[in-house]
Amino acid sequence: MGLLHDQGVLRGVEAGPYPLEALAAGPQFAPATRLSAHSEPLPEATSELGLAAVRYQNIFASCTTQNSAPRGDGSGDPAVRARELKGAGYYLDAAGVGICALSPLHWYGSPEAGHSHAVVILAAHGAAIEADNLAAGWVSGAQDHIALMRALEISTSLLGHIRALGFDATLHYPGASTVCLPTLCLSAGLCQPHADGPRHPFIGHDFVAVALTTDYAMAVDLPLDPAARVAARRYRAGINGALSGREIERRKRRPSHLSRYPMETVRRVDQPTTAIFADEIPRVPKRAEFFMRARKGDLGAKAQREVARFAFKHPLTDGMMYPLRAMVPHQDGPIAAQQSPDLADAAQNSRALKSLSYHLGADLTGICELPDYAWYSHGPDGSVIEPRHKYAVVMLIDQGYDTMEGASGDDWISGCQSMRGYIRGAEIAGLMADFIRSQGYPARAQTNADSEVLQIPLVLLAGLGELSRIGELVLNPFVGPRFKSVVLTTNLPLEVDQPIDFGLQTFCGNCLKCARECPVNAIPFGDKVVFNGYEIWKPDVERCTRYRVTNPRGSACGRCMKTCPLNKVVTNDGALLHRMGTWLGIHARWLKPVLVPIAVWLDDKLGYGKRNPVKRWWQDLELIDGVARKPAATNERDLDLSADTSGAKSPVGYYFAADMPAPDNRQAHPANHRAAIERAVLVETVAEARQRRKLSAKVPTHYIPVTELTSEPE
Repeated sequence: MGLLHDQGVLRGVEAGPYPLEALAAGPQFAPATRLSAHSEPLPEATSELGLAAVRYQNIFASCTTQNSAPRGDGSGDPAVRARELKGAGYYLDAAGVGICALSPLHWYGSPEAGHSHAVVILAAHGAAIEADNLAAGWVSGAQDHIALMRALEISTSLLGHIRALGFDATLHYPGASTVCLPTLCLSAGLCQPHADGPRHPFIGHDFVAVALTTDYAMAVDLPLDPAARVAARRYRAGINGALSGREIERRKRRPSHLSRYPMETVRRVDQPTTAIFADEIPRVPKRAEFFMRARKGDLGAKAQREVARFAFKHPLTDGMMYPLRAMVPHQDGPIAAQQSPDLADAAQNSRALKSLSYHLGADLTGICELPDYAWYSHGPDGSVIEPRHKYAVVMLIDQGYDTMEGASGDDWISGCQSMRGYIRGAEIAGLMADFIRSQGYPARAQTNADSEVLQIPLVLLAGLGELSRIGELVLNPFVGPRFKSVVLTTNLPLEVDQPIDFGLQTFCGNCLKCARECPVNAIPFGDKVVFNGYEIWKPDVERCTRYRVTNPRGSACGRCMKTCPLNKVVTNDGALLHRMGTWLGIHARWLKPVLVPIAVWLDDKLGYGKRNPVKRWWQDLELIDGVARKPAATNERDLDLSADTSGAKSPVGYYFAADMPAPDNRQAHPANHRAAIERAVLVETVAEARQRRKLSAKVPTHYIPVTELTSEPE
């Protein structure tokens, strides 16, 4: 840990969170005998949560039927291949990823033809939950099933990645394996032999292992010395930039319903720090969402062609597509006829659901009541959506600081950064909704793949952040803008959280870094306005969407997140300067007018927002007609300190509710950007909006969406 840099700045993602490299290893420690005679399944699930986890295991296990693509331009270097596969596994939050060459010792019966290597993936148990917490009873006996669910989510994504590269792979997991998983854990350098079975040096036995066998040859890991140990003092201080024992201890001390970040120290307020005129906010149809508009041809033929593939252009993201889409039919479902008598207390329910969300892998969770304006008015087909749930459980999934440090924000891994959050969020919210329905209450997972609600206002209302200059993005005091959200809506009685105020309006009012670094000037340089009832730094959504779906040098874009000064590590393993800055930002908000300009200048001066090559584990590849090809070019941006920040060359276009297509419009409704810029005369400041409201009760006509159905033919 240093003053200016976090302790992991020189640690590659492929090294993982635990310092296994600090342990002696070598081929002489390879297992001499197979550790089990046959593949043993986990004990049968008996609890409702365990049964729900098994259902999700089956969803992921079914995502292995895609054929291998023709082989393309991926690297033939075994070390490059291994770095990418291990980096991808750790990026997806595996507790361990190891690679070994296969031998007859590993197989039950005949080896699979051509399969020479195995990738072993460990998923750890979730955090412990206090005995007096309802969630402790929910997860009791289900820990292994939840860990297996997580391992299958990760492994099916990696399997899809290998097959997209043109190679074969087979999934093996407890009870459905033709390889000996315990022996592979030793051979791949992830565990040491122990009387109770393979033991990971840093997490013990609290994990589940799965494996992929493949004909994709990679550099291998060495088996660990069974006697190797790391001194506790050294581990606590942190080894080679790995997760430190000190940080692990801090997390374990925190109550299970609190995240790893001290959100309880942030000031709570009655209303968000940006004005919301709830009675004027229009409910809008899914057809008006700009990615949907791109699909329908509103942004032209190129955007319509590219939107179907823009986020899945990289082989890893292509692999993630299968489990992500497979979960959609399970977001809602039948409700048990009888309500559980244990769920009458709203405060206990909220505490338990937060604990469960963190046990499952959410990074931050808040709860709010669901206002009607947060529901879409119509679905993609024009069908009416009626508000039907009272509460929203809002969860944030960190997009991965280390990988973002290695990226430009709009290169070939950027689409994967989003999908990582979406797949994890869908898994967590889907499992929780399944469990709540089993207790007799309605619940639905609202995911990126299929949501009936607008998530940004719910992140704001659930007290997980403030609205930022990035515009249609809420920023959290501890992870900044580096997250994706997922929402669970339900009528289960819950206690809600309040919005927060950590002085972000002052910070963003004095910082233009995201706007300066946006590749297409979609983020405003000017002040906030009132748009469709919200006070907001309104981005140009057409410019943003068009670039993200047609980016020729990468997959999607998250450059605003990459370069934001609040995109930092602020745990015990983070740089002291960042932790001090975060503390002052939360607890000494009166200093912000003085400190923010200094902090923004210093962020640039120290080069934060540049790429860190140590963190770059992926190959630059683009799937073209189903084959992985080396792209013609890659965005390799760092910082543009000389960019024009006046905003004069990039006026924002405004697309009000009245300019949206009809809810069931199946034809192109072209977006007129010039007209959108001219509509700037209609926007108001908060003061102007409040003055108008004093003088008239009328809602501005441009806030009124088209609601009539067109009944147009396909």
